[in-house]
Amino acid sequence: MSIGNSPEDDRPSVETPAEDDRPSIGRVLQEARTAAGLTVDEVSSSTRVRVPIVHAIEEDDFSRCGGDVYARGHIRTIARAVGLDPDPLVAQYDADHGGRPAPTPAAPLFEAERIRPERGRPNWTAAMVAAIVAVIGFVGFTLVNGGDSGDKNNHVAEGPAPDQKPTPTKPAPAKPVDPTPSDSAIAAVPKDKVTVKLSVLDDKSWISAKSHNGKLLFDGTLLKGESRTFQDDERVDLILGNAGAIELYVNGKKVEDEFETGQVERLSYTKGDPEVG
Repeated sequence: MSIGNSPEDDRPSVETPAEDDRPSIGRVLQEARTAAGLTVDEVSSSTRVRVPIVHAIEEDDFSRCGGDVYARGHIRTIARAVGLDPDPLVAQYDADHGGRPAPTPAAPLFEAERIRPERGRPNWTAAMVAAIVAVIGFVGFTLVNGGDSGDKNNHVAEGPAPDQKPTPTKPAPAKPVDPTPSDSAIAAVPKDKVTVKLSVLDDKSWISAKSHNGKLLFDGTLLKGESRTFQDDERVDLILGNAGAIELYVNGKKVEDEFETGQVERLSYTKGDPEVG
């Protein structure tokens, strides 16, 4: 009996379809955009992702995004603009690029949340305590002065005018403390200017800031924990490369918009209430 390969070994191998056979991210986005009847310029205008980056992503070139965080944000934003569910595409990107970025540890986030109120809001508890102490001191000073005046009047009464009675001195009423701060105190910024303060709470973000006449106020990357404040007589224009990592105060008031990590935002603010431009 000869020893050779079994019949099963002679059967042609059957390959399992690989995930690489599925359409690329760029192709899926391009086909969805075409099906939706949108141009690249229209997608760029609605998502605020620059036209060259949209073209590059549709060609599966993510090198112009500036990193995995920004690439994931661009994919998510463009997918929504062309009517797709972004989650499968983001998952496909993570699978092709070494997995999803590691989450930020909970401790730094907790520290950021704990520090945030101290950085952006006045300490009204300390202010109220100081005001109450001042009022108590004023009342005590008035009472002491009133007692001294009574002693002086008594000395005069013991002199040539024994029938004269001292006139009692009433302490001045304490001015009530208004525990509710005014809007101007909350703002604490010049009303004739627009003031924008931004702080990076998580990761990092590229920032561009311009005045109303196009003058460049700042263009660079801020790391976690860094802050910048910009002022102009009329308007401040911002581009935030990673809006989800930024805490924003405009004219002393916190902007409550919930931006996502990796989301690119173009914002304009003027004097008055914060409004997204």
